Amino acid sequence: MLILSCSSKLRLLDGLLRRGLPETLPVYGAVMHVNHGNPAGQEVLVDSWPEFKFVLTRPRREVACDPGNYCTNLYSAFYQEEGACRALLGSSHAMDWSQAFQIHGLQDGLCEAVRDIARARGLDVKTYQYQTLLHPDPPAMPQHRPGKGLTLAPVFPAHTALLNDTWDFGGNSWSLRYLGLLIRHFPSACLLTPDGHPISWTLTDPVTCLTHGYTLPGHRGQGYIGVLIGALAAQLHARGFPVYARVLPENEPSQRSLHRLGFHTQSGLFYKLVVTPRPTQAQPASALDLALGPAPSSGG
Repeated sequence: MLILSCSSKLRLLDGLLRRGLPETLPVYGAVMHVNHGNPAGQEVLVDSWPEFKFVLTRPRREVACDPGNYCTNLYSAFYQEEGACRALLGSSHAMDWSQAFQIHGLQDGLCEAVRDIARARGLDVKTYQYQTLLHPDPPAMPQHRPGKGLTLAPVFPAHTALLNDTWDFGGNSWSLRYLGLLIRHFPSACLLTPDGHPISWTLTDPVTCLTHGYTLPGHRGQGYIGVLIGALAAQLHARGFPVYARVLPENEPSQRSLHRLGFHTQSGLFYKLVVTPRPTQAQPASALDLALGPAPSSGG
């Protein structure tokens, strides 16, 4: 196991992962952020260098200081050989299995490996499966102006509580801190009313994925998310980032909206796995479920 800290090696890895798109998307996005100031405080591991079979991004020790905060304890992974993937994931030097965490990847073998290792260690796993939609040509995406009286702006820290209340994974102090991190350090866009109140917004996350696209119920059906995604896509493309989203398979309206903007659905699934210690008397199951939010499918 090697931690890549040399900027030239990280730039080389960036280029190698780009060639593997779309399968490398989450880890590629995380590595790109590491190469652009590392706002999420991640580090990059490989099984060997310069030839590698497995890449893992993980939070630095000072970031993963709360063992229960699976939101900020975020990993992403890509493998070329499943055996190398399982070997490194099972190593306590690579993964801190004593903490709650989430891990992202687009490979079935990664999902199965995390589940197997977690079960063997007596940990709970919740598995979220998404469709991945990637835009092949962001400059060609239609750009729409905000509606009359609305202002296009980044999401502000003052809006964090509202976003936390409207997010499927929100409603707790961990998600509040995580959303604050996204708002402060990653590209975002929202539409503001004349009195400065946000009515629609979209964020991006540490793996550069579009996330938490939401419009308040009284303002839906106006195409506001398209305005925001077009603006964000221009920002991301200007910095060299891919423009992609993950959407639940049953969320057909969102998929149709993204298709109209030119996004293409990719083969395979985007996996987000949330691993947590099993509840004890000190941490009842109801509290754990509240923290994790709804799960479309369970790997436990």
